[in-house]
Amino acid sequence: MNTPLYQAAQQLFDLAIAHGIMITTAESCTGGMVSMAITDIPGSSEVLDRSFITYSNTSKTEMLGISERLIAEEGAVAASIAAAMAQGALNSSKADIAVGITGIAGPIGSTELKPIGLVYVAAVTRDGRMDSKEFRFGNIGRGAVREQTSIEALNMMCRLINVPVVA
Repeated sequence: MNTPLYQAAQQLFDLAIAHGIMITTAESCTGGMVSMAITDIPGSSEVLDRSFITYSNTSKTEMLGISERLIAEEGAVAASIAAAMAQGALNSSKADIAVGITGIAGPIGSTELKPIGLVYVAAVTRDGRMDSKEFRFGNIGRGAVREQTSIEALNMMCRLINVPVVA
C-alpha cells in the first residue's frame, strides 16, 4: 500500500529492524489504527510486541495502570494521559518504545475546551527519552482525525528512534 499511513508504518518498521527495537502502542481515539498499519507489513512480529486499545477510562486504569484520580482531574483527553498511556504500555511490555494516543475524533464528545480534532500523542523509550505533542486537526471527519493522528504517532516514534543517545 502506498498511502501516507502505510509509508509512515514502513519507515518505522525499517528503523525498528535496523536498530533491533520492539514497539508497543496504547491507543484510544485511533482504535488500533497504528498497530494495524504496522501489522499490515509482513514480518511485523519482529518489531511489534503488543498493542493496547484502551478506549474506556476503566481500560486505561486496568490495562495501563493510570490512576483514576489523574483521569478524574485531567479528563481522558490530556497531554498527561497520553504520556501515562505510553509509559503504562512500556511498563506492561517487553518493548523499547511506546506511544500513547488520546483525543476526540468526533463527531460527538467535544466540549468548548476540548473540541473535535484535539489529540495528544506521547512516545517514550525504555532509556527515558520522550516526545509529546498536541494536535488540533479540527472537525475534518472522524476517519481523517484518526488517520492523521496515526501518521503523527508513527512519525514521532521514528524521530525518537533516530535521536542518538548521549552517554
